[in-house]
Amino acid sequence: MIGTCDRMEMKGTAMNNTRRHLLKQTAGAAVLLSSSLAFRRAAAQTADSAGADPDDTIPVPEPRVARFERLAFGMFIHWGLYSQLGRGEWVMNREKIPKEEYRKLQTTFTAADFDGRAIARTAKRAGMKYITLTSRHHDGFSLYDTRGLTDWDAMHAPANRDLVKDFVEGCQAEGILPMLYHTTLDWYQESFENDFDAYLDYLHKSVEVLCTHYGPIGGLWFDGNWSKKDADWKEDRLYTMIRRLQPEAMIINNTGLKQRGKLGHPEIDSTTFEQGRPTPMDRRGLPKYVSGEMCQTMNRHWGIGVNDFAYQSPKEIIENLCACRKVGANYLLNVGPTATGRIPDYEAAALARSGDWVRMHGEAVHDGKPYALESKGRDFALAAGGKIYLFIHDLDLGHHHGPKPEVSGAGPRTFAGLDRQVGKAEWMDNGESLKFKQQGDRLTVTCKKFPYGTNTVVRVACLTIK
Repeated sequence: MIGTCDRMEMKGTAMNNTRRHLLKQTAGAAVLLSSSLAFRRAAAQTADSAGADPDDTIPVPEPRVARFERLAFGMFIHWGLYSQLGRGEWVMNREKIPKEEYRKLQTTFTAADFDGRAIARTAKRAGMKYITLTSRHHDGFSLYDTRGLTDWDAMHAPANRDLVKDFVEGCQAEGILPMLYHTTLDWYQESFENDFDAYLDYLHKSVEVLCTHYGPIGGLWFDGNWSKKDADWKEDRLYTMIRRLQPEAMIINNTGLKQRGKLGHPEIDSTTFEQGRPTPMDRRGLPKYVSGEMCQTMNRHWGIGVNDFAYQSPKEIIENLCACRKVGANYLLNVGPTATGRIPDYEAAALARSGDWVRMHGEAVHDGKPYALESKGRDFALAAGGKIYLFIHDLDLGHHHGPKPEVSGAGPRTFAGLDRQVGKAEWMDNGESLKFKQQGDRLTVTCKKFPYGTNTVVRVACLTIK
């Protein structure tokens, strides 16, 4: 990742509140468009598919991409030699540690507490459906058996085991989809600077090892092409190999902090939004359907920062997850394990508490697709399984600081653009019915304050359609 603490951008980009219903004619595909006007225009054009302009059609997602979008919430893990120093994953670069000095970390890397299945259980408890592990980060050290390509791997450390194998098997045992991060830049291999073609051969052979020795992999998540913007990274060759060996794997290549959401190579399956809330994307006329994913740190570092106390709360995690699902994007939330490979207590606890909320709203979060209703404030709607889910924000502002939201507190919340008749409305957290009034395409639901002893941060109402 690009991000050391002073380069992180934790503030989200404001997202559009207005969307038009495209689910009927696009096989349930989530459509992220750049503005409310564009969304309405696209909806009208899609509704008359027989006479649609080819430039306005929205591609149907490939099965692997549709599956990925249903995963919704994932765990990112940044862990390696740098974790022993506890000053973030860029410590080698930031502190200009000589390679000879940095290499000593290999001699103390035991991975004594790394347990793939225990990590998968933590993710499962959080309501996460997939995990992306740094199989190799920018320091070039591999957590997997590189099978003779280099001795700069876990097999040549006191750990003396293939940690990616442990990880993949642990995920499979818990029903979690394993994905693998792999750097494309390398601070350790001299060929990265003095013989780039030779380096790419080494890189591609490394990825080939991951594609051939661990069974089906959910995806490959690359990071580092931004380090040589004008270089020929031979992506055609790399991605062709992945498609041949792992045809169901997602291919993702991080575009970095300054190019969030940018479309890249035609084989890329998802755009990335590093450290910033995803914005709607106009997919009309694209050659393929591309999903979106926001990756974000739990504090201000990807790798563990022992003196970094700026953690997200469960409240913030819930709000960020909702902001992603609002536009149909996934949320990949990072943890930085300890030097020996254990997820720190606070991170595990925050994930567990967030998971309570996810389980309460499981179908809406994982299966819900953006449903085009106009609303004020941060409220939005998703649709899944023939039902519509209203995500109501800012019901309780008892300790709110800063500008008051556009709409907040108990009272009526109005949604426009509804083309179906509502039979009943219920809160998902307790099954209590909501009073509602529907006039034409406008639906107004009356929201009470949270019951004493309850505050779900974002409250979700389920609409049953007649």
